[in-house]
Amino acid sequence: MHRARRPDWIDHVRLVVITAREKELGRSHEDIAAAALDAGCRAIQLRDKEISDRAFIDVARRLQVMCYEAGALFFVNDRVDVAHALDCEVHLGFNDLPVSLARKALGPGTIIGYSPETAGEARQVAEDGADYLGIGSVFPTLSKADAGEPIGVDGIERMCGTGIAPVIAVGGITAQNAASVARAGASGIAVITAVSRAPDMRVAVTGLLDAFEQGMKGIDRE
Repeated sequence: MHRARRPDWIDHVRLVVITAREKELGRSHEDIAAAALDAGCRAIQLRDKEISDRAFIDVARRLQVMCYEAGALFFVNDRVDVAHALDCEVHLGFNDLPVSLARKALGPGTIIGYSPETAGEARQVAEDGADYLGIGSVFPTLSKADAGEPIGVDGIERMCGTGIAPVIAVGGITAQNAASVARAGASGIAVITAVSRAPDMRVAVTGLLDAFEQGMKGIDRE
């Protein structure tokens, strides 16, 4: 039996911290998630394309418990099989299981995010059951070598204006530009290095949340 989703999920994805091991800084997925949750982040996404399946699910289990205890959402990147096994949320892309099949496997309660490569793909995956779209890279980023040319705030505004699905902006997001992304209509932001490589991860999360909230003030989201 599939679980029901929490009705306030969209409020929880105003900041999604994507964990990335920072070996030179001695930071694990757990370290990053703990700091983010402690500072008020309510959505964590586990992304690691280098570790084994067994290691991935072991980390996923630990992060899921941390998120549950904090009242936060927990996403795995790419891995529908892990999302199904742990009954958690998932974020997908072009090379992953199609959204229609993921929705069939995971049920209506699972939050499914998707990073489309074209506007046509965005429309299709929304029809197939994606709950939100990860759009970017908004600004230049070193986190993903295949991110392509930045689309800028104007690109986010155009995508938000289509009304296809809620938009989570990703790529080069910092406390200095998060407000502009919120004003463009994004429902949330997703970051990797802005937190994982920050001198103080908790301070970084607080700054991102504050900046995004400031950008949302006075905007009619209805």
